[in-house]
Amino acid sequence: MTISPDQAQWYAQTFSALADNVEQAILGKRHVIELVLATQLSAGHVLLEDVPGTGKTALARALANTVQGSSSRLQFTPDLLPGDVTGITVYDQKRGEFEFHAGPIFANVVLADEINRASPKTQSALLEVMEEGNVTVDGVTRHVGAPFLVIATQNPVEQAGTYRLPEAQLDRFMIRTSIGYPDEAATLRILQDVGAGRPEVSPVVTPERMMEMIAIARTVYVNPLVSDYIMRLVDATRRASEVRLGVSVRGAISLSRLAMTWAAAHGRTFTTPDDVRDLAIPALSHRLILEPEAEFDGVSATDVIGQVILDVPPPAENGAG
Repeated sequence: MTISPDQAQWYAQTFSALADNVEQAILGKRHVIELVLATQLSAGHVLLEDVPGTGKTALARALANTVQGSSSRLQFTPDLLPGDVTGITVYDQKRGEFEFHAGPIFANVVLADEINRASPKTQSALLEVMEEGNVTVDGVTRHVGAPFLVIATQNPVEQAGTYRLPEAQLDRFMIRTSIGYPDEAATLRILQDVGAGRPEVSPVVTPERMMEMIAIARTVYVNPLVSDYIMRLVDATRRASEVRLGVSVRGAISLSRLAMTWAAAHGRTFTTPDDVRDLAIPALSHRLILEPEAEFDGVSATDVIGQVILDVPPPAENGAG
């Protein structure tokens, strides 16, 4: 079943209301907010990579508060253990049996702050739950709930005492984006509102409504020519001379799902090549592993994806057929 025009219009209105709500906490960053919301509605996860003081944590908190569900925050540190994330099984002497104590990962929105400060062993505890929404402790698999979103933050500048995220974990994030500094007008508004304190972001949707929106987004029509365009973009990343490891199949699937949600968020029942181009950099760039020579020459993964977009011709049709 394909999304109807009425559903697409309702979806766009609801999506706009969600973005308006989050924008109360993050001024002047509408596009980033919409990207993160689209990722949540695509059942994906977000990596926010930015310098300190740009509002990474504030954005994650505002997004968590927008959904009338549970949220938690994990401050990643070098001494954080996997059990601190997933939970542990404890023996209850009174009852004479083992009891599971759920960790903070059991929430609808989980903020993993400064994820690269935890050890690889602890980072790997997130792999199963990010991919499958399940946690396995002592041989027992438990569902963490739905919807489920991990928003991880990391500071790309200060690398002392940090661990690089493994490629397998980076590939689990649907997008990597950054907030950046606000423009002059937004900065002035922030300074004028300092005395008023941080604005309260109230819930506007229930988890059930979010699951409904996730399901609707997956009924958006994807023209085979658009799918072929995604395939050609992904293949081009694997053949680029600067790249040692190109985009995975998971990356292609993520870009397709994100384009479907992006189309619905803009009131359309079908995806277009423009959707793919708009989302290619945040959805694909963090999945590339560059050759050392290219990194030494100052080439970035964003540069490679940008060049691929220029080199690979889009389909002539707009995707509606």
